[in-house]
Amino acid sequence: MIQDSERLDVYCSNRFFLSRSQARKLIENGQILVNKKVEKPSYKLKEEDTVEFTGEKKEDRKILPQNIPLDIIYEDDYLIVLNKQKGLLTHPTTHNYDNTLVNALLYHTKGKLSNIGGDFRQGIVHRLDCDTSGLMLAAKTNFAHEKLAEDIKTKKTVRKYLGICHGIIEDDFGIIDKPLVHYMGKTVKMNVSNEGQKAITEYKVLERFQKATFLELKLQTGRTHQIRCHLSSLNHPLIGDILYGSKGFIDFQNLKTKGQVLQSYFLAFTHPVTGEIMEYRIDYDEDIKKVLNYLRSK
Repeated sequence: MIQDSERLDVYCSNRFFLSRSQARKLIENGQILVNKKVEKPSYKLKEEDTVEFTGEKKEDRKILPQNIPLDIIYEDDYLIVLNKQKGLLTHPTTHNYDNTLVNALLYHTKGKLSNIGGDFRQGIVHRLDCDTSGLMLAAKTNFAHEKLAEDIKTKKTVRKYLGICHGIIEDDFGIIDKPLVHYMGKTVKMNVSNEGQKAITEYKVLERFQKATFLELKLQTGRTHQIRCHLSSLNHPLIGDILYGSKGFIDFQNLKTKGQVLQSYFLAFTHPVTGEIMEYRIDYDEDIKKVLNYLRSK
């Protein structure tokens, strides 16, 4: 629903589940119209305005299908639930056009993906970091994409993660409510800042060890690197997360992992067409099994 005086780029970011920069690019490229006309990203919307995604693509380079193996958990004509492997980027960037989940999905679906986010984010309703494994949703139609994204925004979709962090977290339950902003204007790292976007992570301790804690984490919001940055802000970075401070802890440095020990292991959502409640849970990935086995042997 359009709110009076809301900026066009803010509205599109929320509606289409895009970053602000991605929304601005689509608007500036003429791919998003207001009342059939091109407007500036700063345009102040009115309640009676009609915002339309045109579907025209103006990216500099075409994203090509690639035969990359996928672990498909569920699929129908509207959506896909998959278990993303570690080391796979969710979508192309201006520096990397190949070997991403989008390339793999284009091959798997023969190009039948939502295009709300443009070529770079075809089918992508939400993302996982390259070295985070686990459950993800992809959309085949724009209708499904909009409905799934709206449910994530309004917290109707439940996403839970498993992570193992440095140090002992004493409280059995907790909520980390700290706004996040791109660190020094960069896109590869986030930082806690009062000027950032609202970010809330719930956590529950599953098991404590001598110098580590096994957690279940639930997202209330979905900011870039949210869990990783939030735990680092408590001085409990995820094991293996060099970007957010794990390298500063001498414990477990010889325990080699494929990046941060973090997995999206539970997903529950409402099917956008049938209304059915869909719920999925997967087993621990190899890094979590490896680290737990090591910690439990001590």
